[in-house]
Amino acid sequence: MNPIRILIVDDHPVVRAGLEGMLASQPDLAVVAEAANGAEALELVERQQPHLVLMDLQMPVMNGVTATAQIRARFPQTYVLVLTTYDSDANILRAVEAGATGYLLKDAPREELFRAIRAAARGESLLAPTVAARLMGLMRAPAEASLSAREVEVLALVARGSSNKEIGRALHISEATVKSHLLHIFGKLGVDDRTAAVAEGLRRGSFHPGGGAGGGRVGAYGLPLLPHQARLDRRPRRPHGPEGGGGLPGAGAAPKRRRAAPGGAGDVPGPRRPGRRPPRRCC
Repeated sequence: MNPIRILIVDDHPVVRAGLEGMLASQPDLAVVAEAANGAEALELVERQQPHLVLMDLQMPVMNGVTATAQIRARFPQTYVLVLTTYDSDANILRAVEAGATGYLLKDAPREELFRAIRAAARGESLLAPTVAARLMGLMRAPAEASLSAREVEVLALVARGSSNKEIGRALHISEATVKSHLLHIFGKLGVDDRTAAVAEGLRRGSFHPGGGAGGGRVGAYGLPLLPHQARLDRRPRRPHGPEGGGGLPGAGAAPKRRRAAPGGAGDVPGPRRPGRRPPRRCC
């Protein structure tokens, strides 16, 4: 019987060495290669054609979720078993959506890891008990809770690269309130960082790039208007001047003529008449 060919992907050499030594105790499991990030994993999967990839999530260059999605798209015969220390709702959902066959935590007992590897190599799904409970809770939760108007404003400013202090100044709220809004946004969108929140908000259509949530109107300095700004922008403006011109006060009215100087029309004095002296100025 041919052993299950395994690729270990983790950015910590000590973890890779420990896993390799542990798996070497099982005659039906064989580690064929190791990778320190997702980009290396893609190259090794193409070269080694393993049956299973043991995938960490948080790695430099390319993370485990991106690598899992690409492996499953390009090499459907290779399965991915996530082995990580992260058990947040966002990580679990993203890994499962990327195509991971199973999801285990690094504190799992040896025998549980061996069973998961054998099941995943057969294409069977296996989740750690705590992960399965979290996933069931997410499935029972209401689908995609909508963001409030204030949360959309905060997320739009995050997308424009604003810091918490800048967001608070723009919306006239404290930094603590900004952080509170961000926590609610992360919870509703099922993410755990600002970049993922912006990406998920764009995917759901909570706001649109270049137009914020204001329907594409642009305000000062070419920045998109936020919802409260867009509402003000739609209010009818009081026309200026008798003709209703929208510029400066008095726009649309005929310009006032300057009083003619003595001796001629307009601003230029007329020629002197012969034999007459100009009027003497008093004082």
